[in-house]
Amino acid sequence: MDRHDAVLARYDRQMRRGAVADGPGARVEHVGGVVRQTAGHGGWNGVLWSDLDTATADAAVAEQVRHFTSLGREFEWKLYGHDMPADLGDRLLAAGFVREPAETLMVAPAAGLRDLEVELPAGVELREVTDADGVELALRGYGRAFGTDGSWLREHLLTQLSSERRTVVAVVATADGEPVGSSRLELARGRDFAGLWSGGTVPEWRGRGLYRASVAFRARLAAERGHRFLQVDALPTSRPILERLGFTALSTTTPFLYRPRTPGRVR
Repeated sequence: MDRHDAVLARYDRQMRRGAVADGPGARVEHVGGVVRQTAGHGGWNGVLWSDLDTATADAAVAEQVRHFTSLGREFEWKLYGHDMPADLGDRLLAAGFVREPAETLMVAPAAGLRDLEVELPAGVELREVTDADGVELALRGYGRAFGTDGSWLREHLLTQLSSERRTVVAVVATADGEPVGSSRLELARGRDFAGLWSGGTVPEWRGRGLYRASVAFRARLAAERGHRFLQVDALPTSRPILERLGFTALSTTTPFLYRPRTPGRVR
């Protein structure tokens, strides 16, 4: 087994088959050949891992639909490029899921990234969110960067600040006190991997090194907390930056979304 296969196998074992709940009120369940997370308001609901074949796939998909719709939850089936059976994506579409754009699963050693010396523009500060005011700044940064309402994150981040088992760290970039970018670091205790999520910069500040700086900042936080690897579900726009920093592609991941009448959250 080469290093690529070994790291992918470790990722599957720790972060998918051995997933832990990503916040208070969420629970991870192993049901047949599926590992899923069920969460309350504001939490992520979805399928993290499946070990299926052509004989078991359709029944497993139907069971997850029944489970989440009975709770009124919108949920996501995270389908990886190496998952089986090979036609699982087509089976999800046939069951009423909607396919979102594919992303690339990329990893890098947390303490071994390249080209991390970033000189921030004058007046820009990058910091970890540690209080309620910081949460509001981060949410405003998300709104300005992505053009969407990030208020679903408020309760989640505030709960994390008061939790002894904190699994999410928000990071905000400010220019003269105004948010110009936001990002998150997601942690799982006892796991080698820390996840980089939702790195966004407001349009007028793009191309000035803020995304790269946020990756470097979060990499240091992850290494300080004992994580060996960083993991990103990378969009095509961020993949070249991540490759220059030393990230390599392990697989692809495609979100398949199922939306009952009462929506929840997807990640």
